[in-house]
Amino acid sequence: MFSLTQKMEKSWDNEFQELVQALPKEDGWIGSHLYFYQGFWCPALVLKSFISFQKNFQAFASDVILATFPKCGTTWLKALAYITLYRSHFARDENPLLSSSPHQLVRFLEYDLYLNNPFPDLQNACAYEPRLFATHVPYASLPTSITDSNSKIVYICRNPLDMFISLWLFSTKLRDNNLRPLSPDEAFDKFYHGIYAFGPFFEHVLGYWKASRENPNKILFLKYEDLMEDTNSHLKNLAMFLGVPFTEDEEKQGVVPEIVKMCSFENLKELEVNKKGLHASGIPNADFFRKGEVGDWSNHLTPSMVERLEKLIQEKLNNSGLTFKLSCKTSRIFHPSE
Repeated sequence: MFSLTQKMEKSWDNEFQELVQALPKEDGWIGSHLYFYQGFWCPALVLKSFISFQKNFQAFASDVILATFPKCGTTWLKALAYITLYRSHFARDENPLLSSSPHQLVRFLEYDLYLNNPFPDLQNACAYEPRLFATHVPYASLPTSITDSNSKIVYICRNPLDMFISLWLFSTKLRDNNLRPLSPDEAFDKFYHGIYAFGPFFEHVLGYWKASRENPNKILFLKYEDLMEDTNSHLKNLAMFLGVPFTEDEEKQGVVPEIVKMCSFENLKELEVNKKGLHASGIPNADFFRKGEVGDWSNHLTPSMVERLEKLIQEKLNNSGLTFKLSCKTSRIFHPSE
């Protein structure tokens, strides 16, 4: 991924170079650059493709966009949404996940479709209708054709403590081998100050949170921890939101728990298709899977880190109405008013 980013930066024309030179720049977690653009830190690899997506994408009223912050359950949500939305197109004993990774089935707009083409063939990028795409782009930077149309958005986020640990360990795998490893303290400092791909986290989450409260029929806001705790119920809600509710017969036949099992983290991780090959961004498919647990942060963060992050959550989420569950074992919920 690091070498792919270097090639991408070298391919920028003079006009784009002028734009980039005016932007604040930081070293990213894997060694490549991050550029501060429209209020978020955009990875160099997808800066040009993001701008193409923002300028050129024309949403259909029937489109479904899966919007996520990195390391918050993107792969899992892609599997659940794809199988649920398109289940009428294949038999119950057929499983598209056996032959294609979730990222092949639901393609990223900035990390895949627009990566090397400012005008990709979006119609043929989706096997079925309605079209289903994914993005990490903040709500405020989405193309207006998405925000102003009747297209639907499904957003998932995760408690920031677990997200940080997942992001750090994921970045460690992708970091250029010629660079020294990014220490936990260095990663924490960058995280605390919002310097990471598509960060700051809280601004990203609150953008979708506020929009979902203003227009709940357009945006379904999910939390990773809630989905883990009761996948069946949230899957039914997802199907209803997408306009493909489970029928009474499907529920009697056990279709809901079948999909939950088919798309579970444990099952996806063990599929051969997810153990080999590369994503369009150069990331090995296997690297998208680690533990998927709630509360794993307690095995990595120091007490002082936890204290600083909890104060940051208090500051950022105060009066927003948004809370995060930090552990399944203790059912500990962090309220900004604590």
